Amino acid sequence: MKTGKLYLIPNILAEGTAQEIISPQVKDVIKNTTHYLAENLRTARRYISSLKLGLTIEELHFEILDKKTKEAKVAQLMKPIFEGHDMGVISEAGCPGIADPGAVAVAYAHQKGIQVVPLSGPSSMFMALMGSGFNGQSFAFVGYIPIDKKMRIDAIKKLEADSSKYRRTQIFMETPFRNNHLMEDLKQHLNPNTKLCVAKNISGKDEMIVTKTIAEWRKTKLDLHKIPTVFVLDTNF
Repeated sequence: MKTGKLYLIPNILAEGTAQEIISPQVKDVIKNTTHYLAENLRTARRYISSLKLGLTIEELHFEILDKKTKEAKVAQLMKPIFEGHDMGVISEAGCPGIADPGAVAVAYAHQKGIQVVPLSGPSSMFMALMGSGFNGQSFAFVGYIPIDKKMRIDAIKKLEADSSKYRRTQIFMETPFRNNHLMEDLKQHLNPNTKLCVAKNISGKDEMIVTKTIAEWRKTKLDLHKIPTVFVLDTNF
């Protein structure tokens, strides 16, 4: 029996944007795929429903693949591929495998000779970098900043130092309900001349992508509480 393919299916970043953001290629793959690995089953089902492809959601097969999934279980989850079914990996938001547990399924697919097909779609880290005006030749996405305040301050100071030392743009995130705490620490503990891009609710109706120096941000009132946000830092100006 022919082995199926593993499709990496991008999800939307902002509510109500599926029809505008998701490409015909992605919609065509979803229309012809019945098995999925998803970080959040409710989100995945709602996303596919929002595309209005005429599919019956109850007839689709979903399994959870999240940060708690053990590598040993991946083989079991991907069994349908060896039965000839294509499978899709759907992230909670954005592209699978980028700051996302879908990478585990991709690694397994490569080990087993399964064809991996990444599909184009929105990625908050790349869209924030594009909109920042910073160096796109040398950059690092460092993921989530530590929760502990002292560790968080140490981490952002190191990001600033590394940006200067390696002439590298730094991209990072925080859990949305801690965004304001992170923003305050950035304003208090970074050099006034360091530039920071704040990219909130990317692709949404209230999208904001603004780059200022830390000195300028100190004079700016901004509420990022519970709003998906990407932070981009650069010292090389």
